[in-house]
Amino acid sequence: MTSRMYRMYADYLYNKWEKTVLWDMIEPYRRPKSFTPLVTIYVAAFYTGVIGSAITEQLYKEKYWEDHPGEAVPIMRPKFYWGPWKVNKGEVLPPNQ
Repeated sequence: MTSRMYRMYADYLYNKWEKTVLWDMIEPYRRPKSFTPLVTIYVAAFYTGVIGSAITEQLYKEKYWEDHPGEAVPIMRPKFYWGPWKVNKGEVLPPNQ
């Protein structure tokens, strides 16, 4: 039984090697893969983020104006920043103060 398993495994490896020989010979002559899909996805993701943040900022302003009509809207706290955040009169203070 063991020798039969070794024989099957050897056949598998040989056939696998045999299949790749042709592709290994052709590989240097293939056209390089295009970066166009990757760049398209990155550009789409970037502009999706820009539009999403603009919508979030506008909703924040509208909510603030409902609660405090006529007042200046303070700077919105960043969503994914959990560090110290101090704002005086709408101006962000430098980190050392």
